[in-house]
Amino acid sequence: MTRGRRPPWLRVRMQHTPDYRRIKQLVHGRSLHTVCEEAGCPNIGECWGRGTATFLLMGDICTRSCGFCKIKTGRPAPLDPDEPRRVAETVRTMGLRHAVLTSVNRDDQPDGGAWVFAETIRWIRKLVPGCTIEVLIPDFRGDWEALRTVMEARPEILNHNVETVPRLYRTVRPQAKYPRSLELLRRAKEMAPDGLTKSGIMVGLGEEWDELLQVMDDLRANGVDILTIGQYLQPSRFHLPIARYYTPAEFEELRQEAIARGFRWVESGPLVRSSYHAEQAAGHENPMG
Repeated sequence: MTRGRRPPWLRVRMQHTPDYRRIKQLVHGRSLHTVCEEAGCPNIGECWGRGTATFLLMGDICTRSCGFCKIKTGRPAPLDPDEPRRVAETVRTMGLRHAVLTSVNRDDQPDGGAWVFAETIRWIRKLVPGCTIEVLIPDFRGDWEALRTVMEARPEILNHNVETVPRLYRTVRPQAKYPRSLELLRRAKEMAPDGLTKSGIMVGLGEEWDELLQVMDDLRANGVDILTIGQYLQPSRFHLPIARYYTPAEFEELRQEAIARGFRWVESGPLVRSSYHAEQAAGHENPMG
């Protein structure tokens, strides 16, 4: 479907349920950030209403300027050494069985902030025994010792999004490299063969169908277990335009293509984002049960 007025399957009504308000108060009260808010996720009402959230580590200012992302770009504040503990306490208060951690890019830091991921994992293990953990990490500019720092903390799922097809990287992810992202995913699997690796793709940026299938093949060739596919939505007029809207039927066709390639779990739909139904991919039901 060509771009134009947003189609009906992309219209979402916000639901300010008691659980939504509780999560908002918890996060803001502990001076934390979520990618749900900072990136303008369309599923915030559903996910917060179910008692789930994706924590955004290391502040809300990114050192990169991707053409699709709503998170602010600029000079970030110094890292907060107490943030990992506060995140873990919030996970405990929320009663989560699966916690998702991501971050802004911190290219200003020697290790890209890898130690913050590792320390947060350790705090969650200490305060919430049995909680599984998923990390959505940046590429650390190819610093594989930084990746090892994260992997040695043993997250159950290591997520790194390739986001788009290689041809569009210069426009969509100008400070990233497609081969480097694939290598990160491959190395993560080598460092923790029993762990799960995950990646995600946005559609609607001008990619061709065959290019999407090639990305799927590349991800599987590098051992990726879980795939998410969702529609790109332009955060503002200053961001990349939408080339086209994919229909629900096309998302189902992409899901079937991914399943045929051997992905262990596939989420494909117009409103799917990296952490959508993450607790199900990790083997949990709704954490609010």
